[in-house]
Amino acid sequence: MRHRSLTAFVSAVAVAAMLSVFPTVGRSQSAAPLSKEEITALAKVQIAIAHASDSVGAQLAQSKNKTNQMQTQLREAFRVQVEEILHHAGMTDTEYQRKTYLVSTDSTTRKAFDGLVAQISGVPTPGQVAAGPAPTAVPAGPVGVHIGHVINAFTDTPSGQGLLPVAMAEARTAAQHATLGARTPTNLDMMKLHAGHVINALDPTIVATGPGLGYGLKKAAEGVINHIDLAAKAAGASPNVITHANHIATSTKNTVGRSDQLLALAKQVETATDATVAAGLFNQMVSLSQQLIAGADANGDGRIGWQEGEGGLQQAEEHVKLMLAGELPAKPGK
Repeated sequence: MRHRSLTAFVSAVAVAAMLSVFPTVGRSQSAAPLSKEEITALAKVQIAIAHASDSVGAQLAQSKNKTNQMQTQLREAFRVQVEEILHHAGMTDTEYQRKTYLVSTDSTTRKAFDGLVAQISGVPTPGQVAAGPAPTAVPAGPVGVHIGHVINAFTDTPSGQGLLPVAMAEARTAAQHATLGARTPTNLDMMKLHAGHVINALDPTIVATGPGLGYGLKKAAEGVINHIDLAAKAAGASPNVITHANHIATSTKNTVGRSDQLLALAKQVETATDATVAAGLFNQMVSLSQQLIAGADANGDGRIGWQEGEGGLQQAEEHVKLMLAGELPAKPGK
């Protein structure tokens, strides 16, 4: 998972809710700005937590760990890892939440935080889609035009990127904030804040402000499905294109379905009045959010295919590569 920023402008409603938790934060006359050293420390902590999340997410997705007992054990192990990360950073959980909130609501501090995350991790500045070194070669003609929209460039996406890279970026943001929300099972306001961030990454027409790109996973994924289908139906489409287009579309449709489930759960968190109920919803959200990209081993055969109920964006990306490998001649020496 790319280490997406925790931070973003949040809605006035979310800010108002948070003021009851941190009564001095959000008032310019009393909220002390974070120093560069504090922002650097917070960036390092966030990167370490993201690494831990990646590790436990991979284990949670394994078919052998799908029992309730193993899922509970792995999530408890992640909680302990986070506690150790904060301990070694000399930061309490309350400090971490306060500083995260301050970064989330101050654009100047957010910019400094994002820059440090990019510098330390080597990942492009959060809130942006990393441009590749060069567009991926695609077949000539209308088939290649539509494949290019999927992987290289599209007219209305952030920075004009391809629909699939945008979907990937928004999925990573949704997964990160599902994980962050699950980390505060007794703090209803924090869970509501991160539920809003998840919704923003999935569908910014519902929650307009947040850490996402402003495009939305659902819109990007539906664009992938539409244009890969147009590629398969275009004049001159080969059997190879038609076959893999089906695999790409099926995996991406799985992601859209999981996105809809995530949205429903996040909306329930936003209206929840009990932290225990919200925490239970977030436990479901964490698992679903990780499947947006990784997919799920629905049939328990030890692998994740492109089929309905299994594949995610990762499998869609793999089949784009297989499609292109079958269409384009190999370079000399390859």
